[in-house]
Amino acid sequence: MPNYIILANWTDQGIRNVKDTIKRAKSYEGAIEKAGGKSLGFYYTIRRYDMVTMVEAPTDAAIASVLFSLESLGNVRTETLKAFSMDQTANIIEKLS
Repeated sequence: MPNYIILANWTDQGIRNVKDTIKRAKSYEGAIEKAGGKSLGFYYTIRRYDMVTMVEAPTDAAIASVLFSLESLGNVRTETLKAFSMDQTANIIEKLS
């Protein structure tokens, strides 16, 4: 299953409602599971991003759907990176001409 790293920042609304962040994070992880994926880690961070998560999802469309729904709530804005393991990268490199 493809892996994704999600970088997130609170919006003004999200930080105003910071006391609800754990509940919202658990709801996000539930949405990932409902889409057929799995949360591999959720971290609150300091500096450029407020949160970093790593997830597995069956397809790009599945994770996009979860993130569109998440962002439509207005609490966070995200940046998504598709991640490749070392084994996956080794397979990609072997196919280079």
